[in-house]
Amino acid sequence: MSYGFYIYGILTLPAPQDLNLEGLDRQPVQIKILDDFAVIYSEAQQERYLASRRNLLSHEKVLEDIMQAGDVYDGLRQRNLLPVQFGLLVASWETFSEQLIRPHQEELTQLLAKLSGRREVSVKVFWNTEAEIQGLLAENPALKTERDKLAGQPLNMEQVIQIGQFIEQGMSDRKQGIINLFQGTLNSIAIDVVENSPQMDTMIYNAAYLIPWEAESQFSEQVEALDRQFEERLRIRYNNFTAPFNFARLRLSSSN
Repeated sequence: MSYGFYIYGILTLPAPQDLNLEGLDRQPVQIKILDDFAVIYSEAQQERYLASRRNLLSHEKVLEDIMQAGDVYDGLRQRNLLPVQFGLLVASWETFSEQLIRPHQEELTQLLAKLSGRREVSVKVFWNTEAEIQGLLAENPALKTERDKLAGQPLNMEQVIQIGQFIEQGMSDRKQGIINLFQGTLNSIAIDVVENSPQMDTMIYNAAYLIPWEAESQFSEQVEALDRQFEERLRIRYNNFTAPFNFARLRLSSSN
């Protein structure tokens, strides 16, 4: 039984040759030339794909491998790749073209032009909340004295709330100071920046950057300098290469 085609992304022409890549369900990754675009796909073996870690990683790996293998001219990576969100299945190429490609042809062309010679990197910043509270108190002796009273003698509810608010505001200012430094150091290197919501309580900053291919070493050096500046105070997770989902994700619905 045929389940149609699983779509990974869209490229500008000319299309790459001899991909030799495996996609979902270990199916060979292929290229379909459609309306002046090259569509990356594999034969779908399921009616619907679960967004499991394994499937998500397989989807992303196909895109990253194609980007890494892009043609290089004058030191610049030229393969323009527009990633498609995970899970898109199409029943036929005719339907895909009529309903999804042709109505968005201008948008697709603009997005692919925006990505020319560029890559996405990301920075996630984590801190130790308790250690930061202790640091805040160490820098504010008066606040520390008031907080210590909580353990030394009874306080009324208004005093407890007031001290808690002072600590909350101090932590917010402390966090924003770190974020401002990261923004001031890294944003100027990027073509575009997307700030995403933190994924856990200890994460204080989560940003994706669209940068020129040749600027990655400069960007990496700045991230390393920030890491040295904060020593053990922060944990920085830097991903120096991924498909540009945050800047040109094409949100399409299945045509099945």
